[in-house]
Amino acid sequence: MKELTALFLGDVVGQSGVRALFAGLGDLIKKQRADFVAVNGENAQAGFGITPELALTFFSLGVNVITSGNHIWQKKEILPFLESREDILRPANYPAKAPGKGSTVVTVRGIPVGVINLQGRQDLPAINCPFQTGREVVRKMREQTRIILVDFHAEAPEEKEALGLYLDGSVSAVLGTHTHVQTSDDRILPKGSAYITDLGMCGPRDSVIGSHTGQAIQRALTQMPLKIEVSENQGRLSGVVIRMDGETGRPLEFRRI
Repeated sequence: MKELTALFLGDVVGQSGVRALFAGLGDLIKKQRADFVAVNGENAQAGFGITPELALTFFSLGVNVITSGNHIWQKKEILPFLESREDILRPANYPAKAPGKGSTVVTVRGIPVGVINLQGRQDLPAINCPFQTGREVVRKMREQTRIILVDFHAEAPEEKEALGLYLDGSVSAVLGTHTHVQTSDDRILPKGSAYITDLGMCGPRDSVIGSHTGQAIQRALTQMPLKIEVSENQGRLSGVVIRMDGETGRPLEFRRI
């Protein structure tokens, strides 16, 4: 039986997250024996968006696919990059006229690996339905591969859990991003898909979801619309490791890091 091990990391936040990737990703890939690496990069450039230069840096470090979310549009220079590349995604449920692609299939060790990027609608922009879009993209992707990893970039835990159960059995994993705090509900769902509400972030450990602690506390105390800056404290990497059957796509092992 062919097996494939995927490493999927949460949102990279600012320079702290980028430095953490530089310092730790290579060793992490070796330690986990990862064949495939994906990372959400939408907050990499000072907390908002990503540039082509940063994306290329991620690829040079061993990342196979970059996913994103609502902040992917922050840096205008990324738009033509989204159009020209297959390995950096924006959520698939944006309207078709939006630049870029919402899914991709890459081959590693002779095994095709599918990645789908979706975005939630609760407390986020009202775009197309992630459930209907997700089901349709999965249906088409299963003609190419049974290993399918879904990054669901969403705010509400109930929306994330609902999508996980909706796609259960048709994908290898539904992995939540966006809220930057790793949840401890990693599990295998009843029909065999791996699920976690949020992967956490690759960024400053001593922060408020990546932001400067003092500024975030002052904003909460005063309720004023104070500008929040990304913290530059020491970073750490957060995500999951998934070992899967290369033919069926079923997770054999699933754990947080």
